[in-house]
Amino acid sequence: MTDFFFLIPVSILLGLVGLVVFLWTLRDGQYDDLEGASERILYDSDRPRRDDTV
Repeated sequence: MTDFFFLIPVSILLGLVGLVVFLWTLRDGQYDDLEGASERILYDSDRPRRDDTV
């Protein structure tokens, strides 16, 4: 029973930390361009590597 008095505040603290981190990334603009990353991986501007294993 005394474990609950320790685990409940720890779980609430971890939940609040997760909420703060989520709000921080939301405010920082992390989720503004959801389609851009999927398009950037398809249209990569890098040149292909040469295969030097002859």
